[in-house]
Amino acid sequence: MLIFWDQRLVFLATPKTGSTAVEVALDSLASVTIQRPAPFKHMPAQDFQATLAPWLAAQAGAPFTTLALMREPVEWLRSWYRFRVEEAHEPAVAAQSFEAFARAYMETRSTLRAEIGSQAAHLCGADGTPAVDRIFRYEEIDTFVQFLEDRLDCAITLPRVNVPAAADTEISPETLAALREALAADFALYDSLA
Repeated sequence: MLIFWDQRLVFLATPKTGSTAVEVALDSLASVTIQRPAPFKHMPAQDFQATLAPWLAAQAGAPFTTLALMREPVEWLRSWYRFRVEEAHEPAVAAQSFEAFARAYMETRSTLRAEIGSQAAHLCGADGTPAVDRIFRYEEIDTFVQFLEDRLDCAITLPRVNVPAAADTEISPETLAALREALAADFALYDSLA
């Protein structure tokens, strides 16, 4: 999370959407940088709106505009898979296919799903509506960078950091269709950003 006091901006870090690169590029410009622990760095928008947003607005005398990035839902899950395989300390995890990973994510009461959640849950309130003022598509990150350059009045170059190694992320058409259904709220939110 990055807080820009003078510009009344807060960047909420969505996991697996390039937030580390944004933080590295903008750390020196931010009034407050929260990178650790993970629950603070990746604070869900609903939690931010309930806790920090009212305090910031009261201290500054005005509300802050929140912004975040969102990745195409299947690509987001692929990024999680590459990260988990790269970080795996157990051969069974490292050898798991993306097909099996996606199936495990979709299982009822899945521990994997509970661990990584969903982007819609991260970016929306309990009623399912966005709890972030401006959500940008990760795939159109240039638009996000241009917005920040205009608001922060500086040129921004995002570094390539925290990028997991390439891995085979092919899945069957059946699993892809099931995944689109399981991530329906994410797809609805992502499609609304067009």
